[in-house]
Amino acid sequence: MVTKLKRFLIGRPMKSHELANEKLSKLKALAVLSSDALSSVAYGTEQILLVLITMGAVALWYSIPISFAVLGLLAILILSYRQTIYAYPMGGGAYIVAKDNLGTTVGLVAGGSLLVDYILTVAVSTSAATDAITSAFPVLHEHRVIIALLMILTVTILNLRGITESATILMYPVYLFVFAVFLLIIGGIYQWMTGNAHVQPPVYGAAVPGITLFLLLRAFSSGCSALTGVEAVSNAIPNFREPASKNAARTLIMMGFILGAMFIGISLLAYVFGIAPKADETVVSQITATVFGRGIIYYFIQAVTALILFLAANTAFAAFPLL
Repeated sequence: MVTKLKRFLIGRPMKSHELANEKLSKLKALAVLSSDALSSVAYGTEQILLVLITMGAVALWYSIPISFAVLGLLAILILSYRQTIYAYPMGGGAYIVAKDNLGTTVGLVAGGSLLVDYILTVAVSTSAATDAITSAFPVLHEHRVIIALLMILTVTILNLRGITESATILMYPVYLFVFAVFLLIIGGIYQWMTGNAHVQPPVYGAAVPGITLFLLLRAFSSGCSALTGVEAVSNAIPNFREPASKNAARTLIMMGFILGAMFIGISLLAYVFGIAPKADETVVSQITATVFGRGIIYYFIQAVTALILFLAANTAFAAFPLL
């Protein structure tokens, strides 16, 4: 009975020669390795606003320059990891690069920090997914821990079945999420340009009494949570089909363009519609409700957002063992 249940959940054991069939195409790799990075736009802007709101709503305009600073850092990371991919075709994560150039001790510190980061990625992604669900259905707020644990269990089973199967499953929600976010951005821009945004945003450039450089840097560092998972592609080059380095580099560039456009789009909409963070509703939920109302499109975007955040934990499952 136990054996039959195991086979049903994770499939039969794979032979060594079947490993080649587990290699990923660019489209599948973008799904399985970029889900963490792409999904982070659901909470990256919110993390900036959570810091700024401590100085009052007048300080929320700082989210725009901070978001562009994060976007600049993303460009630097993408270009750096692209070079790393070609320099370390067997997988060039922070551990290998630091070890080869700065010594074993520094390499172990970098590798150890990434291992911790991957574990926290699972926690943050599933928690954010739970927040997206409870924003749409507040009655589930008291059950958020159970919901998060069930998510982790499901992703674990998916990965035990094999990386190709998990990538095939991941493709659909990842690309649905990208479509949903761009739909939200286009809809928000339309509402703003047609004068339907009836909320007065914080005055850009307004003086904020008591604002400090430390607080702005704190907001910037919080906003950098939108960059989580960018390194996964360079860590997982052996998972790509040949030519592995070329395919990995192209996947990284695609991910960078999509991530940057979605992140800056969400940040601009949050400013235009005067969105402030709430304890019981995410920023993305507030923007969606403002642009489309709480109808079918709202629940579609919330559902896809929750699903991609739930599956974003898969990046850790894919890259952690290789690291």
